[in-house]
Amino acid sequence: MKILGIDPGIGRTGWGVIEVQSAKCKVQSFGCIETSMKLPLEKRLQEIHAEISRIINEESPNALAIEELFFQNNAKTAMVVGQARGVVLLAAAQHGLSVGEYTPLEVKVAVAGYGKAEKAQVGQMVKTLLKLQAIPKPDDTADALAIAITHAFAYKGKALSVKR
Repeated sequence: MKILGIDPGIGRTGWGVIEVQSAKCKVQSFGCIETSMKLPLEKRLQEIHAEISRIINEESPNALAIEELFFQNNAKTAMVVGQARGVVLLAAAQHGLSVGEYTPLEVKVAVAGYGKAEKAQVGQMVKTLLKLQAIPKPDDTADALAIAITHAFAYKGKALSVKR
């Protein structure tokens, strides 16, 4: 099974594709979609949608895993990130992908074993679990791979519970 993990954002949307075989996760590709602050919001959203669609067409994932919106103090930022998330979900629906949504806490617990893990700890675990030479940069990319790994673990758990 191939999983496309997404860490949504308007300025940077991290993405990573992993392949899951038996109990092993193997990285296929990863990167970060960056949009210019000089562009109007609708053009930035269009770029994100187009790039996610291109990645889906090139990588042919079976599922998309995305981080749920984490609302801190800035409502304006949350709204824009929600819009970026929306165009990613639209691309997933247009390509017939199943979608898994995970909170930052769920991702940290799945990958690092601790819900208050720092970004550096999550990045290090992504590097270790995927047997990478270095922690993927920027952080959005490492986070996207962590989200894909979380989906792989969740999917495996569901498969095991169904077999019982």
